[in-house]
Amino acid sequence: MEVFIFESNSLKEKRKVIKSIIGRVQARFNVSIGEIDFHDNWKRAVIGFACVSNNSKHANEVLDNVINFINEDSRIEMINEKIEIM
Repeated sequence: MEVFIFESNSLKEKRKVIKSIIGRVQARFNVSIGEIDFHDNWKRAVIGFACVSNNSKHANEVLDNVINFINEDSRIEMINEKIEIM
């Protein structure tokens, strides 16, 4: 998921927002999550997350819930998303 961070004017502020989002997602959902791209850009980030399940429907529901949860955060705007089921 690629996001634009509204209130970020430095890398420190960006990391504060991203770290907050990652912590909240980890506390609420059973997924692995982290920032995976645009580490040096203070307005954009790519957040990757993964769910392991033996049921693709369940995995898809979890990923959709995570996307919706992150998208509800008023500090960011989702630019792009991609779901891949393996």
